[in-house]
Amino acid sequence: MRVALMILLGLVIGIIGTVNVMNVLSERNPMPSAVMHTLGYHVGELKGAIKANQCDATKIQHHLARLESTASDITPVFGMDVKDFADHASQLQDHLHQAVAAAPTTCAALVAVLKPVGDSCKSCHEKYR
Repeated sequence: MRVALMILLGLVIGIIGTVNVMNVLSERNPMPSAVMHTLGYHVGELKGAIKANQCDATKIQHHLARLESTASDITPVFGMDVKDFADHASQLQDHLHQAVAAAPTTCAALVAVLKPVGDSCKSCHEKYR
């Protein structure tokens, strides 16, 4: 009888602990994930335009501008005081600024400006993901 009571008590304590942990995990900052999803959405739209060979200059510029704007949020949102991480984010911002300034109007030009952007993303994800 005591053994059954102790097992039941252990299960109840385990359930209470699990609920508390799940509540803490659900209250984490959703912003880093949101920023990455937003960047992924705009890159996906640009890659989709390249695949469909429908590179409208207005849409390209819109997505590149949104990428540049969102990339400026990476360092403050992640809150990492690591110089290397900040350097990666700054490099991405620089590449996106250059891409917006280049204002690609063709799919070939878009591919050319997205390559350094993709390389920046890849180098950071290899180290910090």
